[in-house]
Amino acid sequence: MPSDQAATPNALRQPSSRASQLQLVGVLSGLAAGAWLGAAEAPAKLVDVGLSPLLISLVMVVGVFLARWSLPALVLGTSSVRSDVRRAPHLIIWALLAGCLWAVANTLTIFAIRDIGLSLAFPLWNSNSFLGVFWGFLLFNELRQAGWCRWMGVLGGALVMFAGATVLAMTASGGATGSYSWRGICAALGAGVLWGTMYIPYRKAYLTGMNPLSFVTFFTFGELAMMTALAVSYLGFAPLWRELSGARGVLFWLMLGGFVWVVGDLFQQYAAKYVGISRGIPLSNTNQLWGLLWAIFVFRELRGHPASTYLHVVGGSLLMILGVAAIALSSATGAEQLRWKEAASREAIRYGMDIDTIAKLMEGRQSPGRIRSSRSLGDWLIVGAATFIFAIFATMARAPRLSLDLLSAAALSAAALLLLFICGLALWRITRFN
Repeated sequence: MPSDQAATPNALRQPSSRASQLQLVGVLSGLAAGAWLGAAEAPAKLVDVGLSPLLISLVMVVGVFLARWSLPALVLGTSSVRSDVRRAPHLIIWALLAGCLWAVANTLTIFAIRDIGLSLAFPLWNSNSFLGVFWGFLLFNELRQAGWCRWMGVLGGALVMFAGATVLAMTASGGATGSYSWRGICAALGAGVLWGTMYIPYRKAYLTGMNPLSFVTFFTFGELAMMTALAVSYLGFAPLWRELSGARGVLFWLMLGGFVWVVGDLFQQYAAKYVGISRGIPLSNTNQLWGLLWAIFVFRELRGHPASTYLHVVGGSLLMILGVAAIALSSATGAEQLRWKEAASREAIRYGMDIDTIAKLMEGRQSPGRIRSSRSLGDWLIVGAATFIFAIFATMARAPRLSLDLLSAAALSAAALLLLFICGLALWRITRFN
């Protein structure tokens, strides 16, 4: 029987130094994703002022749509997107499917936040970590021949993170009861299942070397189409229009939340590409910690609670940090990476793709014959149009009638921007955003 090394095409083998660099940038991407995904959930607190969850989700998706086209156009240019589509047109269908799953899951999170609060909803939908480990192992050879130490690091880290998240949820929820709490729990768990399944298309795309900036542009068509269908069928066109007209003052904040979410999701996409979904999803699920920080310090969800509550929060947070450290240190070994390459080879054969091209793209390099990224007049028009639309809604914006700690909001925003700079610089130096 041939060995794994013999069974893997030579083109798909990476030098160990390059593999270590990609592991580092994948871990950094997962941590940056957590900060930005956690911040993006803050606008969902607008359900507290009586807006429909369907309206909130739809407007956020509009912001997502604008960001998913303007950011790739700004960073690499749409020529890179066209090149990826020509090379792997089958992935458009997978991107649309992932977008539909995301739209339904995001809507469920809004219902969950309304019924059980942000603090409790976060850990329930972050159970998608375990689905990520399961799908990564079953379909994409992740953690195969990783050794028991790394198995313990990934699974043990995910379990410790979940334990910490549970402590945080039990502390922050205040023991909510009644039919609304059960409905919210089911909504949050349903979102976790859909998001965990959504990562299958992610990994299929990145095993064949697709650029995350290309994948998300088609992902968003599925999001917008599904979310529009849900909102119109649930509310009706005329009531939906009346709600949109009546909520003009807060539409900008919801669109901004969608934009922030896209920044976090792009980092999550790079994490899924370079460390796999079994590691990338748990790392990005540090959004639980960031969401808790927003809930406690900005929205004051624990105001009036005894000191013991804050001790539980600190304990749960430390557990989550220990879990994150265990996963971050459980880097893929050479044997496991060879199994990843076998999965990539299988995808290449299935769709008739070139092994040498996939090898270059999986390493975050420019493939032979690929069009060099550049920004055209059309790209600048896309960026300008998105900016103009955001500016129009910003002129109509008013401060939400919520009790906010603006100093804490500024501090958390500054921390997220610092992570954006650090991770963005690492991605540029190591992969040129490929």
